[in-house]
Amino acid sequence: MVYLTRVEHFNAAHKLYNPNWSKEQNEIVFGKCANQNWHGHNYELYVTVKGRPSADTGFVCDVKELSRIINQYVIEQLDHKNLNVDVPFMKDQLCSTENLAIAIWRQLQPNLPAGVQLHGIKLYETPRIFVEYFGE
Repeated sequence: MVYLTRVEHFNAAHKLYNPNWSKEQNEIVFGKCANQNWHGHNYELYVTVKGRPSADTGFVCDVKELSRIINQYVIEQLDHKNLNVDVPFMKDQLCSTENLAIAIWRQLQPNLPAGVQLHGIKLYETPRIFVEYFGE
């Protein structure tokens, strides 16, 4: 099995806020991330797929096609958007990086070429904070 990773980048705003809690409880739990005026991140997205190299090309996946898929189903939906307001696939979810990684997986998995499996999503919120998701 060969693992291939494509890195993409997007910028987005969000706030961490549980609507079932008071403003005070949200501020206690989420701190500055509950700011009612939002805050933003420069996200780095690592998408890793796996498969066997093609006998014809030597590729697990055409990286140009993988980039197109990531851009169409994820980056165009997220870049320079408010995750809480503008992104349909984040509707009614807490906009944590953890939930965003799961949502990205769900956007990509059904759209990959035949014979290619999604192995993992690594999403950097900051250079020191990232999550990894490997499916359910």
